[in-house]
Amino acid sequence: MTKYNAGKCDVAVIGAGHAGIEAALACARMGLDTVCFTVNLDSVGNMPCNPAIGGTGKGHLVRELDALGGEMARAADMACIQYRMLNRGKGPAVHSLRAQADRRHYQEVMKQTLERQENLRTKQAEVVEIGTCDGRVCSVTTHTGAVFECKAAIIASGTYLSGRTIVGEVICSSGPDGLAAATKLTESLVNMGLSIRRFKTGTPPRVNARSVDFSKMELQEGDIEPEGFSFDTLCPPENKAVCYLTYTNERTHKIILDNIDRSPIYSGVIEGVGPRYCPSIETKIMTFKDKPRHQLFIEPMGLNTEELYIQGLSSSLPEDVQLELVHTIAGLEHAEITRCAYAIEYDCVDPTELYPTLETKKISGLYGAGQFNGSSGYEEAAVQGFVAGVNAALKIKGEAPLILKRSDGYIGTLIDDLVTKGTNEPYRMMTSRSEYRLLHRQDNADKRLCAIGLRIGLVSPARYEAVLAKYEAVKKEIDRLEHTHIAPTAELNALLTQCGTAELNSGASLADLIRRPQLDYKMLADFDIARPELPKAVWYQAEISLKYEGYIKRQLKQVEEFTRMEERKLPEDIDYSEVTGLRLEAREKLERIRPHSFGQASRISGVSPADISVLMVWLEGRR
Repeated sequence: MTKYNAGKCDVAVIGAGHAGIEAALACARMGLDTVCFTVNLDSVGNMPCNPAIGGTGKGHLVRELDALGGEMARAADMACIQYRMLNRGKGPAVHSLRAQADRRHYQEVMKQTLERQENLRTKQAEVVEIGTCDGRVCSVTTHTGAVFECKAAIIASGTYLSGRTIVGEVICSSGPDGLAAATKLTESLVNMGLSIRRFKTGTPPRVNARSVDFSKMELQEGDIEPEGFSFDTLCPPENKAVCYLTYTNERTHKIILDNIDRSPIYSGVIEGVGPRYCPSIETKIMTFKDKPRHQLFIEPMGLNTEELYIQGLSSSLPEDVQLELVHTIAGLEHAEITRCAYAIEYDCVDPTELYPTLETKKISGLYGAGQFNGSSGYEEAAVQGFVAGVNAALKIKGEAPLILKRSDGYIGTLIDDLVTKGTNEPYRMMTSRSEYRLLHRQDNADKRLCAIGLRIGLVSPARYEAVLAKYEAVKKEIDRLEHTHIAPTAELNALLTQCGTAELNSGASLADLIRRPQLDYKMLADFDIARPELPKAVWYQAEISLKYEGYIKRQLKQVEEFTRMEERKLPEDIDYSEVTGLRLEAREKLERIRPHSFGQASRISGVSPADISVLMVWLEGRR
């Protein structure tokens, strides 16, 4: 291959999936000359697995990304066709928005957003080599020999890196959806000293809606009053599609068990580690043999296609077995499979080799994002791409990095989990991973993070002023509710009795009534004579603040303790082999991960509270 100088840029982004998009846009919007490379420009923003944005925990990530100035939420609100708020029957901490997307329209929106962005160029090319000079990134080279000089590179390779798809005995070198794999970059990364590992994910078959009997399935409609992802989406989104629910059965399970020896997962063909929280149907049947059925959601791929996605039927079984088992499912007896399910293996890095900025520890100016870092999911990828892009830009500008803490929200939790604890399987965000779920709700992400977005230049002053005004209105409404008292009446006590709560014998404030678990803000509208006309975003915040006041105060105290440990920094040049009293495992883990604070050190698997105490005492003595 003959190489030639193709010019210069500040940042080279390798990949244009959900991580690459956010990384490229962040860099360009921060004023840096950015080039975004992709193996196929028609796959920008592709959804090779489920055609949806959000979900439990994931919806929080999208809202946080929006509050920081990212793009995914805005694109979703332009392209999504059915919205559902998950976990409505539980507390607000776990409410999570999920929406079906028109897959192709989402891609169109994102591709055009990249094309129209100032300071950003998109290039169809496979990056095969990353060049370094004195331990720093200095160039990237494409498969055609084009060498682009750069100051930083962000790897957002998704499942393309040395990808291979597997359907039974059929194995192909391929990225998702039959696109070409990126086969040569891994060698360059290994030569840099990065620890590369092998992960696996999968996707279900797609079927033609014309061949499906929906009368045998349960209708799954969207919310009556749908909410959008972006805080800037002022008009409520419109539900334009429906989903359906059906189930596997004993016949389905028998076919799978009879052919389990042909499954690449159990025959040893698949080498990569798969996601625990999104297992194949084979794994479900083998793990839960006593379960008579498993849910399958039938979801549209878009408004201008008849293809449907069978969520819950991920598989790598041979195609003939897939056909047989699909036809045992109610409503799918005559389904025409348009694309069979497949597993895909790909290369990724050990995320403990990254700083919380997502820069690699071994190569200055080299960043990782998304599935390259060992995570799974579009939303996890997008937020990492944003953080990597912002930090690459800040480093080139000579400014302080952006490090989101666990106490800041789910994005901080995700990154801290990856770089501190590592992962032995594709990492998925869930609400249970956060210690501060009540503080880190999806509805208050703007309050928590817009100031950070303003500081890095990705949130406008006007938008930030609007956020301040919103929460000033919330404060004012809380104060009004605290100081508005109502007397007991027959009508009010009838409502209280109907709701299963005690009647009033004397006057009470509206705030005290709202604090009762059985009541809410809307129920008391007829008794709140002076109630102002407020948007839901304001009165809902007031309601949550009153209902969960005690719990919120408790978590704020926990954050204070967390912050105290995070602010106790560890010297960058510390030699852990000199720290007497440390256990061998702790010494090895601390030396490898190089935590930046006592807080991060305390979260490393294998480092005990006793090790932290030894470290504290040793550092005090050193001073």
